[in-house]
This record gives sequence, structure tokens and C-alpha cells, in this order.
Amino acid sequence: MTGIEIFKLLPKKNCKECGQATCLAFAMALAAAKTSLDKCPYASDACKETLGGAAAPPIKLVKIGAGDKVREMGDETIIFRHDKSFVHPTCYAIEIDDNACNDAAIDAINGLVFERVGQTVSVDAFALKNASGDAATFAAAAKAIATKGKFAIVLMADNADVIEAALKECAAEKPLVYAATEQNWGQMAELAKKYEVPLAVKGHDLNSTSDLVEQVAKVYTDLVIDTGAQGLSQQIAELTQVRRLAVKKKYRPFGYPSMAVADTDDAQYNVVLATGYTSKYASLVVLKACEKSQILPLLSWRMNLYTDPQKPSQVVPDIYSIGDTSPDSPVFCTTNFSLTYYSVEGELSSAKVPLYMIAAPTDGTSVLTAYAAGKFTADNVAAFMKEIDLENKVATRTIVIPGYVAVMKGALEEKSGWKVVVAPSEASGLRAFTKANFA
Repeated sequence: MTGIEIFKLLPKKNCKECGQATCLAFAMALAAAKTSLDKCPYASDACKETLGGAAAPPIKLVKIGAGDKVREMGDETIIFRHDKSFVHPTCYAIEIDDNACNDAAIDAINGLVFERVGQTVSVDAFALKNASGDAATFAAAAKAIATKGKFAIVLMADNADVIEAALKECAAEKPLVYAATEQNWGQMAELAKKYEVPLAVKGHDLNSTSDLVEQVAKVYTDLVIDTGAQGLSQQIAELTQVRRLAVKKKYRPFGYPSMAVADTDDAQYNVVLATGYTSKYASLVVLKACEKSQILPLLSWRMNLYTDPQKPSQVVPDIYSIGDTSPDSPVFCTTNFSLTYYSVEGELSSAKVPLYMIAAPTDGTSVLTAYAAGKFTADNVAAFMKEIDLENKVATRTIVIPGYVAVMKGALEEKSGWKVVVAPSEASGLRAFTKANFA
């Protein structure tokens, strides 16, 4: 519906309680999927009934997992991240065979948790595959993961009886059932409805998937889509088509989170596939890879992709201690861009020398970018030193600045009254520099 069509159905109070200046502005925002109807406190029941479908996000929000294991998928309204940041990062489910599901295997997947630039990142789910073909084995593995696993669960089996055996053990964990196909969709849809768990619908191309989703949606609507595409190029093409049709055309059969499976025998290639699927536009990727060296690059790519491009990742501007500091510890200065800060912090920590580190406010930009923009200058750094009362926190009157901005050494000494030492330009040189000058 157009903004004008929506406006005609609104109460026209211009109360501003929705966050917009007028009802017309709210209607335009609603038409552009930039707000939701529930923001209007005076919308009548008739209005809600009429606008409910039109105002719904083009991609339905679907959750897997329970409690602190919950992961959200879908609810996206855009195609390109520069239009507005993506909302829900791609979920990664690590595939595990039911006949190889033991404590060691569960612990290995539980251990896929990392600290990166000040954030904790991890995989999101166990993808339990019914490789044994046996319902009892599958159910026992599902119970073990539900008991010992730290993440959500995806149950992968074609047989509805096998799936139900597992659901009896782990339905409280709200696992994703994979998958309803042309052969079993009726049974799978009834199971998902009975146990109130999300259901993946798997076709063999776009047309068959669309038809199948329309059939399943008559019974149950908490769905995830797998078009069944084979190969990287075809999968990306179909994921892109699903996203475009859902967002641009509001095509309801594709208005659900989409997923892809990367389970070749080559774990490294599976990571490559998962990277492509993350980029275009899978909400969930099941992959057969569980080494930390394989998963961390994938998680790093996800972090980069789902960072708001209009708001750089940054730490709070402040003074930080590294090691057992004292008033005589040296002081290093950098910007508050997260990647810069944690790169520098990591190298300084490895030197094993107690020191202070100040993250100057630069709106989350790197050293050279901030300097070029006039945000990391002698005036700004000197003012920030006073703001954090640095001279009363440390006895030393020496501050170390990045080598890339050595040009501001004289001006900073004049503005602050402190001695300024120039560090190496690259963070990789800080460990040796610190040991040589401050150990």
C-alpha cells in the first residue's frame, strides 16, 4: 500500500507518540517499512486488520532455540547494507552426525567461542544429522545436545517418525526441524505445529519451493526456506532472488528467512561456501567444519558484514590499564576505533610491561583517517588528556603517540606540556618498542 492509502486509515491525531511529526509522516515511514503499525497507540482494530499484512516486515521473524540459546532470523527490510544496517546476523549451525555424537564432539562445538575486538562471538547451533538412519540413536544424540550443548539445535532428517523421536527429547529447546519436502511436508508441518517449533521447507528450485511453502503455510507459518540449490553460484543466485522477491515485490511465499547447507567433504571449502551464503543472503548456514582456525575467519567476516556502515565499531574513550599499573607506568595513546584499539592493546599486552593506554575520541575512526578529518590532532589529544585528568593519575609526563602522526609531536608537547615519544607506525612493532624503551 502507498503512504497515502495507509494515511487514510490512520486516526489522524498527529499526536507524535509514534515518533513521527505527523500521521502522514508515519504513514510514509510505514509504507517504506521503516516503522511498524504497533507504534501507533490509537490505531483502530479495523485499521490493524487492514494494515496488518501490508505493514508486516517482508521477511518474517523466526526464532530457534530457547532461553539464552535463542537466535533470531529474518525480519529484514533491505537488500543493501548501506540503505540501513542488516538486523540479524547469519546463524551458523555446525553439522554433527548422530552416530558420532559424544561428549568430545559436543565439547568441541561448545568451544567455538572467541573474543574479537572486545566482543564475544560464537557459532549458533548444533545441526544434528540422522546419519545412522535409526530413530533411537538420533533421539539419544538430540537429548545429549539438549543437555550439554550451549547452542540451539537443528534436527536434520527426512523421516517424520525419526524427527518426532528427537522432539520428544528436546522440544523444549525449540529446535529447527529440517526439512519438509514434497514427499513429507504434511507430516512435518503437523509435527512442527504440535511441538511449536520452527520448520524448514526444502524444494529443489525456486518454483517448487514457492509452491511447497504455500502448501505448508496453510498448516504452519513459522518457516525457514531452503531452495535446494546445488553449487555456490546457483545457491547465491537463488538466495538473492528470494531476498529480492520478498523485499521488493512483497512476494509472501518467500517472506521467510532462507538457509543453505555447506556439507561437502572439504571443510575449508565449506567455509568458503558459508562466506558466500552469508554475503547473499542466508539467515542460517549449516556447515560441516568445526576447527577453530576454520570458524574464526567466518565469524570475523560476519562481524564486518553486520556492522552498521554508518556507525563504526568503537570503544568508550577513556584511560585503560594494561597489567599491574602504577603512577609511574608509561602512557600510550591511540584512537577509539575498535580494530585499532584492540590491535594495539594486543601487542602492548604481549610485551608484559604495565602501562596505560588512552583511547582518544575520534568517532570510531582509525589513526590516519581521524588525523585527516581533524579528529586526532594535538589540540584534541591535549584536551582529552585534561578531560580524563591524566596528569593526576600518572606521575610520568611522557606520552607515546602512533608513528603515523609523528608530525604532531611538537604541537602536542607545546599544548600539553608533556614529553612526546613517537612509536612505530605499525602495531606489529609495538612489542619490541615497548620492551626496549619501558621494560
